[in-house]
Amino acid sequence: MKLELTDLEDFARGAAFLGTGGGGDPYIGRLLARHAIKQFGVPKIIEPDELADDALVFAIAMLGAPTVLVEKAACGDDIDLAIDKLAERIGRRPDALIPIEIGGINSTVPIVASARTGIPLVNADGMGRAFPEVQMVTFNVYGHPPTPMSVVDEHMNAVVVDAQDAKTAENLVRSMAIQMGLSVVTANYPVSGEVVKKYAVKHTLTLALEIGRAIHRGRQEGNPVEVLADYLRSTDYYRHCKILYDGKITDIRRETTRGFSVGHCRIDPLTGAGDPMEIVFQNENLAARTGGRTLAMVPDLVCIVDRETAEPVPVESLRYGQRVKVIAASVPPIMRTPEALATFGPRCFGLEEDYIPIEEIQEI
Repeated sequence: MKLELTDLEDFARGAAFLGTGGGGDPYIGRLLARHAIKQFGVPKIIEPDELADDALVFAIAMLGAPTVLVEKAACGDDIDLAIDKLAERIGRRPDALIPIEIGGINSTVPIVASARTGIPLVNADGMGRAFPEVQMVTFNVYGHPPTPMSVVDEHMNAVVVDAQDAKTAENLVRSMAIQMGLSVVTANYPVSGEVVKKYAVKHTLTLALEIGRAIHRGRQEGNPVEVLADYLRSTDYYRHCKILYDGKITDIRRETTRGFSVGHCRIDPLTGAGDPMEIVFQNENLAARTGGRTLAMVPDLVCIVDRETAEPVPVESLRYGQRVKVIAASVPPIMRTPEALATFGPRCFGLEEDYIPIEEIQEI
């Protein structure tokens, strides 16, 4: 895969869709990546199978509340420092970088890191979507912790965290992020090439780009939501896909608390007839419900897009009166195992129900 300047708009848009409402604002992410590529050149993107088993890989991300990330993005020096601090702790520079998740900023910050440092970027990530907490990563699910982990704020304050388990790491880093302004850069999950090849969600940078291209093509053809859904159905990961709802936002309740953006969104039918839909979110959309029934839930994707353009709408951009469609899609099998559901299934977010795959709920 090669990512040119002309690809960034489609790439960021596709990554924002996979971010399911979280992962940062795609516009800001695109600007960061564009600036880095213009200044340092196009990063080298490699496939997971190109990694040596003993290669050292760092995951790169921004962490905080989306409502704050939209105002305080990375400057570049903080990304460099996060990598340097983790390398210093381990005693070795990384051979490759990888996004911790796919989202509007967290898919582009690793591009910035790769362009600035010259370290190759792996065409994969640790979620195949976005999640709000550090432990909700496939590497951790299968026994590889996020620490040691460096955390850097916009003032170049830096901390390296060691923790006994991934959930403890999340609690510590979240507390620090609150004190550091709820917008920090982190280098984490120092894993081997062998671990990446076994447990990463592969080729998601390519998928993000192709999703963005499908939306662009659909706009030219006059039916972007349908073209997007058709493309998702052609993929291995997201092939169980359904347009769940078509309506307008009539209520939005959102607050920044405990280091997250949490709340719910109500969508009513455009005609005024029929049950409304409720979307529950914690940085990312967690569940879609209507008529007392859950139609889709984490870890499957629940995405809100503009009904005319298919532009993904992040949770911090949800507004009263927006006309939207809700799309749900499946996730890779590695994210549906009992171990995975114990880490990022519905009950991990306080939803009192067991996970049911979208294709079983919707009979796709």
